[in-house]
Amino acid sequence: MRYYQVILDDSGRKTVLVESNGRFYDLSNGSNSFTNTIDLFKCANDSEKHVDEISSDIIKNQKPIDGIQIEGLTIKGLVHSDFPEILSPVDAPEVWAFGVTYMDSMKERQAESGVPDVYAKVYNADRPEAFFKGTKDRIQNPGDLVGIRGDSNWNVPEPELAFMLIDGKIVGYTVGNDMSSRTIEGENPLYLPQAKIYDKSLALGPCISSTNSVPDPQNLLVNMTIYRVDDKTRRNLIFKGTANTSQMKRNCEYLADWLQRHNHVPDGTVVLTGTGIIPPPEFTLQKDDIINIEIQNIGKLTNSVTIV
Repeated sequence: MRYYQVILDDSGRKTVLVESNGRFYDLSNGSNSFTNTIDLFKCANDSEKHVDEISSDIIKNQKPIDGIQIEGLTIKGLVHSDFPEILSPVDAPEVWAFGVTYMDSMKERQAESGVPDVYAKVYNADRPEAFFKGTKDRIQNPGDLVGIRGDSNWNVPEPELAFMLIDGKIVGYTVGNDMSSRTIEGENPLYLPQAKIYDKSLALGPCISSTNSVPDPQNLLVNMTIYRVDDKTRRNLIFKGTANTSQMKRNCEYLADWLQRHNHVPDGTVVLTGTGIIPPPEFTLQKDDIINIEIQNIGKLTNSVTIV
């Protein structure tokens, strides 16, 4: 099953939708109701049931919501429609990220940096590179704007598989866009926080797929396309890339373990696992570019670009 946080009507009330067999159900209805995904997944963990079992019990006597299909969910800012509005699939109190988890990422970091040996050492070490990415207030929704820094002239999106932790365990997966300034990181690895943490530098969505829906997170196809809008408002494909999470040197469980060594993270923490899709050195994002990131068994995250 896949779980969305949405606003369904003009009341502004947030709810959780679950997609089951292509149909959508409102988990805020019923005797056991949920308006956010963290509470839902925590309930499943506390009851020692799978989240899909909890959801199936809630919707077993419900009729699906009419008129909503997977392609029909509104992407705020890109498709004109009043409702529904898709929110970030989790109000993550913390978002962490891992870098240099793919060979291609290591090679590109070496190429941009004046100290390339740093990245080779990280790639080959037991300890991975982890950094803090942001809090829930910094997460952009599907369809919202993502940012490129005004003091950087080389900026890229980083399409990444992300997972959510409850009680220290991986309970679901989503799509992440870890926006990055290659100019700033390339100047000095110690500038990594400024290259990674700034306004609108993170987007998640559109949903969380349960572990039942992602039986093998280390064998997922990842696609990214970037479109540029010309003066005639036509969208022109300017980049297309593909990777597979099987190319990760360190798997999700390994990363989850290292993140939590001597470091307690709160329930609902989301972890980005690194990217295997790197645009070429001559490529940089521009204002109004449209970024599509799609991961098998999860969904497509779409955002357009602004300068911050």
